[in-house]
Amino acid sequence: MLTNALTVAAFLMSPDIARLMSGQNEDVVAAYEERVTQLRIEVDRLYSRSYAQAGDLNLQLQELSQQQELLAEQHELVKALVTKADELGIEAAALPTPGSDADLETSSLYLPNTGNPDIDAVARSLGDMMSDSRIAMTTISRTAAGRTASILAEFDALGIPVELPTEPLTGIGGPLLPPVGEDAASDLVDDANAVMAALYRYQAAKGIIERAPVHMPIAGSFRQSSGFGNRKDPFTGRRAFHAGLDFAAASGTAVLSAGAGTVSFAGRQAGYGNVVEITHADGLVTRYAHLSAILVSKGQDVQTGTPIARVGSTGRSTGPHLHFEVRRADAPLDPKPFLDSGRRLQQLI
Repeated sequence: MLTNALTVAAFLMSPDIARLMSGQNEDVVAAYEERVTQLRIEVDRLYSRSYAQAGDLNLQLQELSQQQELLAEQHELVKALVTKADELGIEAAALPTPGSDADLETSSLYLPNTGNPDIDAVARSLGDMMSDSRIAMTTISRTAAGRTASILAEFDALGIPVELPTEPLTGIGGPLLPPVGEDAASDLVDDANAVMAALYRYQAAKGIIERAPVHMPIAGSFRQSSGFGNRKDPFTGRRAFHAGLDFAAASGTAVLSAGAGTVSFAGRQAGYGNVVEITHADGLVTRYAHLSAILVSKGQDVQTGTPIARVGSTGRSTGPHLHFEVRRADAPLDPKPFLDSGRRLQQLI
């Protein structure tokens, strides 16, 4: 009785996957659970009326009950995937909002003049709902995979190697035997696991963004006062190479680590004045120069955004500013593509 009741309850819930991007998943889930409780009471009454019907009707209800059990499992998997997607900033409410156009009145479940349930309508709805739930899973997977691909493309352009988790160990075997029925539930779990794997890869890619040296190294009010490459030297007036970007700002403005790493130098260098250098996991080094104060020490681990120094005008400098460099194998790279990529990646996630 309970499983058949759940069959029609699922029909009444009829999710509207077109509203995946509602961004109100917690409210939707709460309303969903309340609707289930109300419907079970009504469906128990409905089933008690139809239970006395003989023959084919009962068999059809039993078949629908088996479909409902699979659908119920599908809903639970989708809810778990939605929760994980929410954590990663992928909005995907896959449960219905009561009162939406997708909800059906209880009376529509009955054939006119007989008072019996419309089995064909219930079967069609179950099929549609199962298809819609799979679409929800596919939507989450494609969004996660698409964002992961975009992240990888950004880092590839910067020459930053990225290692993401691969599929879990997949060694399987055994004698070849004929199938014993089709296990739709097993296929469903496999599909859900594939979606979750896509989400975990995206989570790992997001973590790389958070750690990579692609973030602005200064906060507050500032302006870029000089770019990377050849320029007119402010002291000699002749053409000279400039190995970084300059950000003019008030003395004492906070200087932030552009990514996670370890302080590999903190002290004074000729021409640079007070300097902090941070070595990152990918072999890149960021350099922060002309500082008025150094807030970290050599060997210290820092995270993205950690205050490491204060803007100043020490060394060969015409006024307060941050000189910022990105280096690989002690060769200077243009920091602008790194910071531009960081801005695009922040918008992506």
